[in-house]
Order: sequence, then structure tokens, then C-alpha cells
Amino acid sequence: MTQLPAAFFPLSTPAAYARADFGPDFHWGVSTAAYQIEGAWNAGGKGPSIWDSFVRGRRNIKRRETADTACDFYHLYKDDLNIIQQMGIQDFRFSIAWSRVLPEGIGAVNAQGLDFYDRLVDRCLEHGITPWVTLYHWDLPLALQRRGGWTNRAIVGWLTDFAQLMAVRLGDRVKHWMVLNEPMVFVGAGHMLGIHAPGRRGLGPFLSATHHAALAQAEGGRALRASLPATARIGTTFSCSYLTPWRPGLPRDERATRRANALLNRLFVEPALGLGYPVADLPVLDWMDRYVRPGDEALLPFKFDFLGVQNYTREVVRHSPYVPLLWATLVGAKARAVPYTQMGWEVFPESLYHMLKQFAGYSAAPPLLVTENGAAFPDELVAGRVPDVARQAYLRACIGQVLRARREGVPVEGYFAWSFTDNFEWAEGYEPRFGLVRVDYDTQQRTVKDSGWWYRNLLTGSVC
Repeated sequence: MTQLPAAFFPLSTPAAYARADFGPDFHWGVSTAAYQIEGAWNAGGKGPSIWDSFVRGRRNIKRRETADTACDFYHLYKDDLNIIQQMGIQDFRFSIAWSRVLPEGIGAVNAQGLDFYDRLVDRCLEHGITPWVTLYHWDLPLALQRRGGWTNRAIVGWLTDFAQLMAVRLGDRVKHWMVLNEPMVFVGAGHMLGIHAPGRRGLGPFLSATHHAALAQAEGGRALRASLPATARIGTTFSCSYLTPWRPGLPRDERATRRANALLNRLFVEPALGLGYPVADLPVLDWMDRYVRPGDEALLPFKFDFLGVQNYTREVVRHSPYVPLLWATLVGAKARAVPYTQMGWEVFPESLYHMLKQFAGYSAAPPLLVTENGAAFPDELVAGRVPDVARQAYLRACIGQVLRARREGVPVEGYFAWSFTDNFEWAEGYEPRFGLVRVDYDTQQRTVKDSGWWYRNLLTGSVC
């Protein structure tokens, strides 16, 4: 793993820029997820989620860590919002823990859970911080998983009911909403590979969960639209990676890259835009027909007000005869002897530029926001500071790539760093640190890292 100076980053990144270069209406924020920061896993009437169950598997999580306490945001949210305000951050993206509000996923509402999000939103507004709410960030109520979860078509209705409940409760104060967080990740890692909750493996669970998530993405948007004021903005978010062939010009690697692109970058955005599933480049999607009902094609599109682009790296793709149906594999950064992060992801800030261009290339695409971008590097507290040189350089380069895209006419309207604090990084546990703010998990002490102070300087008008 390599710590990198700013000089590493590509010449395409603007040499210097300031907040003013992005215009007065550009959104600057940080992103979080309920399960990764809230803790209080069984407090205040909350029911268990699939992740509360999954972390208790013997080998599911490195070092057998759980998010039972995590950053204890449930109890410390006032202190954290004070830090956000001190950092000059005006937009805060967080998610709703579905089972905190509906312990069984449907039915009886937990008043204490709703009250928590009321207080959180109100406190944001008191501090001049704009709340951005994600409805679903992977923590499905365990009770719904026991009824099939995302492989049960009924989840479309469950999700829309949850959306309506939250819209009615918070819609008078929350103007920015996202339906799903990275559906490709929670259906792929959770229902094909089994490395995320609920830990299912196989093509059948993957294809059924994919179709139901695509339907829920659109139906959730419609439920929000029907329940929110006309001024509300509704979006959803997509994981994406810039893909290049291992051997450019070699037909089989080029074809493998197109198949991987259809799977990783196109599978959910194209149905939402009315283009259907990318079957031509990923024929295995034909097998999804067993889960598709008459009329579903008309239900998949929804006119979102914005799309969230969530990018961390690029991937290099090569043909593989050992991966049935996809016939492609990723060549890791370590194998290519290029710099990489704690997650094993290649350090390649230009990936963000390319993915903004790709999503903006759809004629029906609405404006874009970078709703997640960041890097996990090892850092430590030294004499009261966290001198995270590599993260600061990475963020500077990535934000420069956003400016590059804007200067070329890409309608990107905001940037949200992942993440506000270090947090529970799913199957990787607590070791990877993405935060602008360091968390000592033993004491819950917060320390703004040098990258966080750099971000504050950018937001307060300094040239970076």
C-alpha cells in the first residue's frame, strides 16, 4: 500500500482551484450510512436488520467486529453536527435505518425511531446544514428477510410504504431524497457472492433481487413524488467504476470489458432511464424473464431529478474462461503493481471524470451529483493531528476531476465526500478508514484530520 504525494496525480487535474470555480449553487457535503455510524443496534425500540444478523456469522466480518456501537452517532449526533458546522459543510447525507422506524419492516411504527430522525433533521436545520436523506442503505429489516427480502416481489410494496411514511414525516423539512444506495452492490455482494448481508449466493437470488430492486427504485421514486411537496428533489445513487481492458485492442478483452460495464455500471441506471436492461451486452440477463411480469417494462423508468454517481476507482478487465456467463475477471491493482488503498482499490482519480462523462452521455439523464467519493488510507493520531497526506491529495485530485467535467459541460451539481467520520466498513470491519474525521472507537473521541481541514479551507474560499 502506497502513501502518495500530490505530485502523483494526473496532469489533467486543474493545478489550482477554489470553491468559486464551481459556482454559487454547487452543493458541498459529506455522506454517511445509518448502519455504519449509528450504533445503538437494539436501543429505542429498533428491530434487527440483516446486517445485525450477518455480523454475528462466524467468518463474515474481519476480526469478527460488529456495528453494535460503531460511531455511536445515535447518541452523539449533536456533537457530530457541531463538527460538520465547524468544518463549513452545508450538506449532510445520511440514511434512515428502516428497522429503527419499522422494527418488523411493515406494520407497527416505532415512535422513538421516528423521533430520532425528527431531532436529527431539526438539528441540521438549526445549524444551517441541509439534510439529504437516503431511504435504503443496505440495512433491510431482518423480519422482511425472513419473508424473502429482495428476492420476494412484495418488497416493492414494502419499500414504497416505507418511503411514504418517511416522506409524510420529514417532507416538510427535507427537500432532497435518494431512494436506493448502490443497488448493484447490495444485490451483487449480498445475493450473488454472499460476502455482504444477507449472504446469499447464486444466479437465481441475484436476478430476482436485481429485478425487484429496479422496480423498487422507480416505485419508490413515485411514492416519494406523490407524498412530497412539488419543490422536493428525488434521486437515487449508483456505484460505478471506470473500466478499461487489460490488453486494449484485443477483441476478447474488449468484449469482456463491455460485459463488465453492462453489469457494474449500466444494470440499474438504464432501466430507470427507460432503456431497459442491457441484455445485448450481457446476455445472461435474458434469464431474468422468469421474474418479469407483463407490464413491468413500463414500471421500470422514473424521471429522477438527479442521479448520484458514487465512484472510488477504476477496474481493469480481462477475458476469463473460468467465470461462466460473464467470461470476465478483474485484474487487481496489486497484481498490476499500481498504487492502491486499504481496500485494495487502485488510486486513479481520473476514474471519477470518466464516469461523470459516461452517465452524462445518456440523452435522458438528469443532472448528476457525486454522492460518494473518497479513499481509505492508514492514518494515526500524532500529537493531536492526523496528517493524512495521501487522502488529502486524493480528494484534491478527485474534486479537480469534477471541475474538469463541469468545464466540459457535464451537469454535475455537487460533491459529497465519503465519509464524514471513520466508520464500520461492512465486511472489512473497522480497519479501513475513509473519514475526514478520525474516530477512536474505544473512547468515541473525534479528531478532524488534515484532509478535513483541507476540505474546510476549500469550502471557506481558499485556493487549493
